[in-house]
Amino acid sequence: MRIRGLAMSGGREVAISAVFTALLVVSILFLPSVLLTSGRLGPSSAKEWPFLAAAKDGGYYPVSFAYLISASTGDAERAARLLAALYHPANSYLLHLDREAPAEEHRRLAELVSGQPVYGRVGNVWIVGKPNLVTYRGPTMLSTTLHAMAVLLRVGRRWDWFVNLSASDYPLVTQDDLMEAFSRLPRDLNFIQHTSHLGWKIKKRARPVILDTALYEADRSELLRPSPNITTNRRGLPTAFKLFTGSAWTMLSRRFAEYCVMGWDNLARTLLLYHANLVSSPEFYFQTVACNSREFRNATVNSDLHFIRWDTPPKQHPLYLGPKDYRRMVLSSAAFARKFRDADLVLDRIDREILKRRPPSRDDDHGDHAASASVARHGGQFFSYGGWCSEGEVGLCSNPWEPSRKGAIKPGAGSRRLRFML
Repeated sequence: MRIRGLAMSGGREVAISAVFTALLVVSILFLPSVLLTSGRLGPSSAKEWPFLAAAKDGGYYPVSFAYLISASTGDAERAARLLAALYHPANSYLLHLDREAPAEEHRRLAELVSGQPVYGRVGNVWIVGKPNLVTYRGPTMLSTTLHAMAVLLRVGRRWDWFVNLSASDYPLVTQDDLMEAFSRLPRDLNFIQHTSHLGWKIKKRARPVILDTALYEADRSELLRPSPNITTNRRGLPTAFKLFTGSAWTMLSRRFAEYCVMGWDNLARTLLLYHANLVSSPEFYFQTVACNSREFRNATVNSDLHFIRWDTPPKQHPLYLGPKDYRRMVLSSAAFARKFRDADLVLDRIDREILKRRPPSRDDDHGDHAASASVARHGGQFFSYGGWCSEGEVGLCSNPWEPSRKGAIKPGAGSRRLRFML
């Protein structure tokens, strides 16, 4: 029976909304596998897949981060490039390529990631093996983020902040810059752009009731309205809590991530039920949870740490960034920027001038042609400059646990810019 063709009464709408709300909550409780070869974290799998090696704790670094990199069809190459630009042995990384991407692309992402021996040696990179079907602007985007939080909490590595990025994002500082700047901050701060002035979002986002088909159909991702009458398919604003909205891109403290996953005082779960039928719920959920919680409302910084360029008036999507935006990106002192086209020339300039990502010279004094060939074979996914990956071996830091590198931080100009902004 198709929902689209039904003319339902108010009671029926409430019943169906409750059903899909329950589906969302259940989907978040059952975590996706983080393996490509099997769905279990068993000893046999550890031999088959190098990322299951015992992950070394990055406790000798001042702070560390857990990254979710979300990707969709056509994003395998740039997700791997973003991972390499962000990589640091102290951090944790989870890549989610949604289920709509073809199987060949999932295999390509696995090849790109497994082709970097450092990832397997350190054991801090995972790929979601049973990805979610994600509906744009639907609650499945939110459930994927909460899944990632739960997985990264469960793998047992130390990290201080959770960062969600898409494959169209890119860093504007090295990880050493980020670590040095954030080592000076309280660990309970959450960077969430937020406002209680909903404006046009009241009519377009907060009041309409939607259903996300990806919650109950295996091969369809679409937003539906449970009633064909758009004027009656609306609800009043809540009175038990106040709605906040803002950017979907956040940096959340580990304590706040645990709160959203565990929900020990029930606020996070209550708000999850409400947001299960909300348009663009990732732009509301974390803002509303943080600003209505006594524990976290005064530990929330009104910033998403991103440089984003909008047109006037702003529309649904930000403008693409290019070479002409480079100076403004640097002067913004932001940690990240979005969004970029695949292989845009400005990314090469960021690599060269900010991240200092460069392959070793083929005619260097040491004649390390095998190292140069390794970079070429891995698609040029060399690493950013830092204490663990510097000097003459930028991009080929085969052993980050050497005593001379372990725990070393080499911040640059990006750290000074970021500290000034913070």
